[in-house]
Amino acid sequence: MYAITGASGNTGSVIARTLLDHGKQVRVIGRNADHLRQFTSRGAEAVIAEITDTAKLARAFTGAEAVYAMIPPNVAAPDVYAYDDAVINSLAEAIAQAHVRHAVVLSSFGADKNSGTGLVLALYRLEQALLRIPNLNTLSLRAGYFMENTLSQVGAIHSTGNLAGPLHANLKLPLIATRDIGQAAAQALLELSFTGHQTRELHGQRDIGYSEIALVIGRAIDKPNLKYQQFSDAQLTPMLMQAGMSHDFVRLLLEMSTAINSGHMRALEERTQQNSTPTMFESFVEEKFVPVFRQTTKAA
Repeated sequence: MYAITGASGNTGSVIARTLLDHGKQVRVIGRNADHLRQFTSRGAEAVIAEITDTAKLARAFTGAEAVYAMIPPNVAAPDVYAYDDAVINSLAEAIAQAHVRHAVVLSSFGADKNSGTGLVLALYRLEQALLRIPNLNTLSLRAGYFMENTLSQVGAIHSTGNLAGPLHANLKLPLIATRDIGQAAAQALLELSFTGHQTRELHGQRDIGYSEIALVIGRAIDKPNLKYQQFSDAQLTPMLMQAGMSHDFVRLLLEMSTAINSGHMRALEERTQQNSTPTMFESFVEEKFVPVFRQTTKAA
């Protein structure tokens, strides 16, 4: 049996579906029973629990051959690190109490650094917390920059006419679709061939900067002159807070962006066939970005 945290999320849902496709017993963990029904209808067991409820989490992990561990984002948290630490402590304690032997962890490039990476610092702390658990084997998937992050640009297009953000326009990013992360995690869970504490980078299909991102999106939504504008932290802070992010979340998001811009936070491995994943950004835009853009355009 496999226990999946964040089972209704972008990566967890792919993992749960893939394991069920392979006839595996799956225990899906989440806060909303309705969101988990897509799995229980296929025979999965659901556990309704907050990720910070250590006792429920330990019971959910008990008997699991392996666990998929992640920190669900909380963009409204007034103190992001306090929230992250509560989740990390809960995950680590539950894994230890349940005597779990294998865990696949959602991490990020930059998780090798112990400071100056903003939001990603939590993933360094998670990796370190799991490393201290006796007899636990971990595989930390240090993924690139999510393609899903570009969905927030729908609002920027409607409000400014262009893409906008803190990153340098021509900075190449290892852009990856979350479904590819989910597939990689599912494969690792099926094989369970990792021992000790291993990391694996996932770079996406190719490196791509926001200037090229704007070109791809512009072609797809019939805006061939669409551009990307780099905004200052002072310009972005009120815009991001208006979108529902806490001041602390915005501060750490912008610190992460500064780390990416400076190269402090970067992929450590050269791109290879093994760390590249299949989904092209063009495909993601057609399948995910365009429908969201059209829906918001109709609603405006």
